[in-house]
Amino acid sequence: MKVAITGSSGFVGGALVQALRAAGDDVFAVPRGTANTGDAEAIVNLAGAPIAVRWTERRKREIAASRVEGTRRLVEAIARSANPPRVFVSASAIGFYGDRGDEQLTEGSAGGTDFLAAVVHDWEAAAAATRVRSVQLRFGIVLGPRGGALAKMLPPFRMGVGGRLGAGTQWMSWISLHDLVRVIRFAIDERALAGPVNAVAPHPVTNAEFTATLGRVLRRPAVIPVPAVALRALFGEMAGLTMLASQRVHPARLENAGFRFDDTSLEGALRRELSA
Repeated sequence: MKVAITGSSGFVGGALVQALRAAGDDVFAVPRGTANTGDAEAIVNLAGAPIAVRWTERRKREIAASRVEGTRRLVEAIARSANPPRVFVSASAIGFYGDRGDEQLTEGSAGGTDFLAAVVHDWEAAAAATRVRSVQLRFGIVLGPRGGALAKMLPPFRMGVGGRLGAGTQWMSWISLHDLVRVIRFAIDERALAGPVNAVAPHPVTNAEFTATLGRVLRRPAVIPVPAVALRALFGEMAGLTMLASQRVHPARLENAGFRFDDTSLEGALRRELSA
């Protein structure tokens, strides 16, 4: 299959390109800022400005525009194509739900009302406005040693100065990079799958459990907490909507479609990814 990918040089995109090529697929990287997808049979949209930085008003506009406007350009390109793809798989995020405490969330749950939730709502709406099958994958925290949240956590934990964030009671919905690549391929192939899909493992954990497990896997103590007030002082609004937000998300639609995760336990996922 010929697959066009935006964001192919990123953390998730690089792993996806490697896996698709290993399976014999023809992968085409869509140049940044363009919508040239060739005659691809599938398009995977992974582009977007980084979120894990302190937000200014300018940065917030970049975060929104890179996702929403970039997706609209791809959808417009599909509309103009004489030979459109069979499927459009677009990254999304569990930030759609906002900070929800202990509430168990599925694809049928209502969205949040904060900045990130609004961005994700518009991002998904842009991806859905196409004439081909469209899947919006709501990524959880993607675990891999060379990118994402885990890569930022590894240095302090390896030095023995890691610990929970804030009270540690917030839920973290995670997925191994290994399984996320498999989910993307599943979304390409599974013709009955469309609309929003939670791309998370079936067993979310609290931040306290996550940090304790990471410490155990690394054989390092994980007992030095970072107060919420310090995170908000360093990162502002971003801290409250990402590091301290609680999102207990279940992959209901993936499980109903027959997807089987290789990594269902956090410890197993961390051991796989950190040994890669």
